[in-house]
Amino acid sequence: MNAYKQILVDIARAIVDDPDSVSVTETEGEDGNQVLVLSVAPDDMGKVIGKHGRIAKAIRSVIRAAANRGGDRVTVEIQ
Repeated sequence: MNAYKQILVDIARAIVDDPDSVSVTETEGEDGNQVLVLSVAPDDMGKVIGKHGRIAKAIRSVIRAAANRGGDRVTVEIQ
């Protein structure tokens, strides 16, 4: 499993009530960037997004920082 994908799974499982419903899929973006798509249970969507999107922004920042350190470009989408 990709290191960025594992980081995203670990963060999401720590936040949600139903950690078994967390899944992350990898795709390649238009610019050749790696895109990680995070899916959680509908009841947990609010916890992942947070008030005014603050949690989602923080998750994206952590993954982006880890990717920059590794010299990669990674984008996180939440569904």
